[in-house]
Amino acid sequence: MAVPDAYHITPHQHRDERGSFYESFRHDRLAEEIGRPVPVAQVNYSVSRRNTLRGLHGTLLPPGQAKVVSVVRGEALDIVVDLRVGSPTWGVHEVNRLSAESGETLFVAEGLVHGFLALTDDTCVSYLCSTAFVPGTQVDIDPFDPELALPWRLSEAPLMSEKDSSAVSVAEARESGLLARYEDCLAHYEALRAADAR
Repeated sequence: MAVPDAYHITPHQHRDERGSFYESFRHDRLAEEIGRPVPVAQVNYSVSRRNTLRGLHGTLLPPGQAKVVSVVRGEALDIVVDLRVGSPTWGVHEVNRLSAESGETLFVAEGLVHGFLALTDDTCVSYLCSTAFVPGTQVDIDPFDPELALPWRLSEAPLMSEKDSSAVSVAEARESGLLARYEDCLAHYEALRAADAR
């Protein structure tokens, strides 16, 4: 994708009169594509009403948390942003429309932030997470920060949690040391590669 270390995965679907079948996650194929393993330590689901905005969310590094994100029911407008301090693509974002019908999946590396807008009622999003949740390590960024100017394409005010509505700006997160440094992320990715090679 336009954001390095984020990948858009389109499955090959087998369709017939019964419906369809596809692989939504293959550990070996993803590792081959991105050059490192992605262990799955936790699986989360969110279910959202139409016009619910969740995000932008990231995780402190350490521990870091990569995610494989897919929509298993409904449809969502998904945005990934590079907020790794020192990254050559700092502030770059990519927008994808994910749906249960398409089966498309995103890989979001540690250090990147992610959010989505539910486009249908009962939108269910699945997250395969590389690490288990550690309280106090989530990074929440204001999805409407003018510095990012993200194209949420809203026709009305979204439904948001209090936590997301009061999230800090990018500048505040950077000044308080919440954002991962690009070189630390690269070192983290390399350590995972090296551990897998042993």
